[in-house]
Amino acid sequence: MSDTMVKAENVHKRFGRLEVLKGIDLEVQRGEVMCMLGPSGSGKSTFLRCINHLEKINAGRLYVDGELVGYRDDGDKLHELHEREVARKRAEIGMVFQSFNLFPHMTALENVTLAPTRVLGVSRDEARRRATELLERVGLGDKLSTYPVALSGGQQQRVAIARALAMQPKLMLFDEPTSALDPELVGDVLDAMRQLARDGMTMIVVTHEMGFAREVADTVVFMNEGVVVESGRPDRVLSSPQHERTKSFIAKVL
Repeated sequence: MSDTMVKAENVHKRFGRLEVLKGIDLEVQRGEVMCMLGPSGSGKSTFLRCINHLEKINAGRLYVDGELVGYRDDGDKLHELHEREVARKRAEIGMVFQSFNLFPHMTALENVTLAPTRVLGVSRDEARRRATELLERVGLGDKLSTYPVALSGGQQQRVAIARALAMQPKLMLFDEPTSALDPELVGDVLDAMRQLARDGMTMIVVTHEMGFAREVADTVVFMNEGVVVESGRPDRVLSSPQHERTKSFIAKVL
């Protein structure tokens, strides 16, 4: 088993004439937490969406756990996988967005049990047991029967994290998971993510939470205009950035 969970080789992505990713090369090791920083429009969220094939790359290679994302390699040609196969692979990757996307007509427990029963074929009893454990793990053991409308934004986001974990993913992607939250609600969500890191989950986190990146990340990547400008240990990138663009960004957000 390789120690590399995610590997990007010269990844390009265009939307029409706009080139959003201009040759991304990076690796994320198994059990590693990578935090991606950078201004809006730098390509961070697009890169995350490429990892689980919500967006198709235009050039390069992208691997998760040693397998090409969305394609099979036939010599020098790539052939796109059937949507059913893509969906099966995507189920192995948890993703938490800025918006919570919970089903409003379902309780917290029902939101977390739905996908394992429908996609993985887990029995209803086992799914409920697992969902209860996960909701307790993110500090919501007392909210099992609560509907999203009665939950705060931070609580809804923690339900979304539990829902992603219910699929037993090998990799978790977080796309600015606290950006839509009131400041006083951010801490509980970050605490849940810290616990995931302590448990050894491989994570890629797009965030502007510098304190979280400094404390939890193994690697910090700074992106700008579709390229990786700088990467390294958080103490070096955040405290002693080498590139002028990184220095300018860090000075404005810290």
